[in-house]
Amino acid sequence: MSKPKAIILRTAGTNCDQETAFAFNTTGAEAELVHVNQLLRKEKSLEDFQILAIPGGFSYGDDLAAGKILANELKYKLLNEVKQFISDGKLIIGICNGFQILVKAGLLPGMDGFNQEATLMLNDSGKFEDRWTYLKTADSKCVWVKDLPEVIYLPIAHGEGKFVTKDNAVLNKLKENKQVVFKYSDEKGKFGDYPVNPNGSMEDIAGICDETGRIFGLMPHPERHFLFQQHPHWTRLKSRTKFGDGAAIFKNGVEYAKKNL
Repeated sequence: MSKPKAIILRTAGTNCDQETAFAFNTTGAEAELVHVNQLLRKEKSLEDFQILAIPGGFSYGDDLAAGKILANELKYKLLNEVKQFISDGKLIIGICNGFQILVKAGLLPGMDGFNQEATLMLNDSGKFEDRWTYLKTADSKCVWVKDLPEVIYLPIAHGEGKFVTKDNAVLNKLKENKQVVFKYSDEKGKFGDYPVNPNGSMEDIAGICDETGRIFGLMPHPERHFLFQQHPHWTRLKSRTKFGDGAAIFKNGVEYAKKNL
């Protein structure tokens, strides 16, 4: 496939859709912004796309809980379409609010169908965390992070980013199955308390994938460090390239779709 199609799913409150579309378009995909109502009204179909991206923001104002309403729409109104999309071997990425949506819809960790096995809850700091964080790339099966450096630098912006599993069994399976993709760390890859771990996530977990490695969710924003100039200290860095640390994530997804879909 020369140019995979990426659907950037949006609704009321989504605010990172344009940046996410830019990232996919720049790395070789053809991105289209689609409102969830267009899927519900059958004006657009998931089957026409190879990549589903759920970007950051505050979908439906995060009423009830962050991402819960759009998660329910996926789970109860678009279930058959989403199941077919996954069955066809296609790719899904959820960023920040999108990660919250994937977890609350039961797509991640995805060990028990569409039953929710984890959540993202209020930060331990009790406040909205808007800062840059280092992430240590774990040894995972995630196709989105192929050949990434050991430590990357991405921004976060969330009030409900504390990743928690429903029990230790789920957490242990995540680790055994190599589904933990990113962990919050310092610049040397060492783990620590706040603010190194900015929200109190279990075992510093910042991103996970499903058992296939094709469905990926993370709280930090790779689309906000897509270009090198988005680094907060880019004018003082010795090494300068066109792209920032987040670009490789999108490139990996697009290249996988080109080769396999």
